[in-house]
Amino acid sequence: MQDSKDQGIMPLAGSSLWPSAEYAQQLARLRDSVGETVYLARLNHSDIHLSVTLENRPLILLDVIDFAAHDPARGLYPHMLILDDGRGVNLGQVLRVCRDRAFAPEAAQILFQQRALMEQLLYRPRQLSQSSITSTSRQLLAALLGKTATAPLPDDQ
Repeated sequence: MQDSKDQGIMPLAGSSLWPSAEYAQQLARLRDSVGETVYLARLNHSDIHLSVTLENRPLILLDVIDFAAHDPARGLYPHMLILDDGRGVNLGQVLRVCRDRAFAPEAAQILFQQRALMEQLLYRPRQLSQSSITSTSRQLLAALLGKTATAPLPDDQ
């Protein structure tokens, strides 16, 4: 297996193998939960936007299937969830799957989670300042125009 850091994604539990042993354990928990009600926390991303959606409506997990076109560089994992609302969701787009409740689940309720991404996206302190907004805007605009961004501004203190 290749090192996931070289593939541009984060391993599930800090290991360098992708998918990790923890992924296999979580996959087994998901498969054992087929037919049960679950709640998802999903990752939504585009070239310039990244957000997390905590879905508050219950879904029935119909199946966990193999995903033949997995690609770690694009965040596509080797498995996909089939849900009762007609969706098939690749596990690379899922931050957490839990049973019984959508928000603040206990450890025993969590069937699957990408711990490293959860820490980075949901629990990390935010460092938003005028200079960070300006720097990010300049970099994105330069990328859209095909130019090199100017040096980032120092953080406001």
